[in-house]
Amino acid sequence: MAGFHVRDLLGAVSGTAGPTPMDRPQLGQSDLPRPPIVRGPRVSPVVLSGIVRGLEVFLVALTGVAMHAAYLRGAVPFGWSYGGAVVAIAALAAVAFQAVGAYSVAALRSLLSTGIRIAGAWTFVFLCAIALVFFLKAGHSLSRVWLVSWYAAGLAALMIERIGLSVIVGRMTRAGRFDRRTAIVGGGEPANDVIRALQAQPETGIRIVGIFDDRDDGRSPPVVGGYQKLGTVSDLVEFARQTPLDLVIFTLPISAENRLLQMLGKLWILPIDIRLSAHASKIRLRPRSYSYIGSVPVLDVFDRPIADWDLVLKWLFDKVVGTALLVVTLPLLLAAAVAVKLDSRGPVLFRQKRYGFNNELIEVFKFRSMYTEMSDAAASRLVSRDDPRVTKVGRILRRTSIDELPQLLNVVFKGDLSLVGPRPHALQAKAENRLYDQVVDGYFARHKVRPGITGWAQVNGWRGETDTQEKIQRRVEHDLYYIENWSVFFDLYILAATPFSLVKSDNAY
Repeated sequence: MAGFHVRDLLGAVSGTAGPTPMDRPQLGQSDLPRPPIVRGPRVSPVVLSGIVRGLEVFLVALTGVAMHAAYLRGAVPFGWSYGGAVVAIAALAAVAFQAVGAYSVAALRSLLSTGIRIAGAWTFVFLCAIALVFFLKAGHSLSRVWLVSWYAAGLAALMIERIGLSVIVGRMTRAGRFDRRTAIVGGGEPANDVIRALQAQPETGIRIVGIFDDRDDGRSPPVVGGYQKLGTVSDLVEFARQTPLDLVIFTLPISAENRLLQMLGKLWILPIDIRLSAHASKIRLRPRSYSYIGSVPVLDVFDRPIADWDLVLKWLFDKVVGTALLVVTLPLLLAAAVAVKLDSRGPVLFRQKRYGFNNELIEVFKFRSMYTEMSDAAASRLVSRDDPRVTKVGRILRRTSIDELPQLLNVVFKGDLSLVGPRPHALQAKAENRLYDQVVDGYFARHKVRPGITGWAQVNGWRGETDTQEKIQRRVEHDLYYIENWSVFFDLYILAATPFSLVKSDNAY
């Protein structure tokens, strides 16, 4: 299952996996647990621990420099020996703090036990430094007063920082900011066993929101482990579109291959992690074959494509590069705005509803390229060659894709678009008189990441009119390739290739 691939799934399961209407059942029993109210977006523990690592390395180095300025300024210059010692001790401290487990959410929240571990690791680092100075006979190069004062000041600074962290992280934990909101797929005893195992380990951060099972109540009880069955797997798709969800755990046995494929065929389009529980499985693989939620072994089926530090990198890339592009293209934007205003009556910008990340509705900006009275906000009719709805200036703007440049405002200020990603298609866009999700199986998997102004499909010639099944199929194939192979360098390549792809614009009208 670890080698499971999207194309294998598409070949095994037919049918469109788009959103379906859902009548959510209401919890009838007051004693059933309800998902906690999460105030604010979820915080990645991986990102938080990385930030704390960086902060503590900086704090340790800063106290070393400060103690030199306080005791030795004017007497001993801050040369290579002191600079090298600061860098080496700060790096060794980071390794030591990691070794004593000081960066998990539980450790960041705990003051006493973590403080003792931090103090022990910091003391060990300085004992190693002093021993190294002794054996290298470098005592004449480094002041002992400086080392002792740095040790005391660094320890005090770390303790004050950890006191503040314990307060902040404690509040975030109580607010559910680290919770992985989890749905269980499957019922009966296997689901009950997994729920009990997860509940026995409160530090996993798992918060179960409910049970989903395609079987009726006769075969799958309506309440499992104190949680109510909220619907079928099809209902789960709609549930995940409207409720923050991070993880789905299947409790079905691996032997139920057909049921698993059918359910995965509906869920793989969602931007969430999907795991297959091996808790009650009779098949025993090597421990390294599993990942673990606490001590519960699971097999990784799908991962959210861009998460943790990748998400931070992409956000920074969009903001920094997007702002630079907005500044550079400002004269062109102003010239296009004037041309649109002089060419025909109506607003300069055209706002259009489109599907964004996880099928959320977003509003994108474009330069108006059609006559106001002929505008088609839902894009129910694709623009074709010599379309009478398009203005004279609009033809130039559309052919060169200058009409898309206002979407830099979406990237920089609204944050609902990326510079690079699958293009956000309009709500009623069609190919061969059928909505896109009716033409291409798994079409909504494009929405597992934030849509972009340009994308891998566009630089490979699949931009413009999508009037046939082949065109939209090829677009989706390129979009899925991008999602599966994303990197910052891939984004840079696509951005660099975009101007050259505009030279060939046979399908752009």
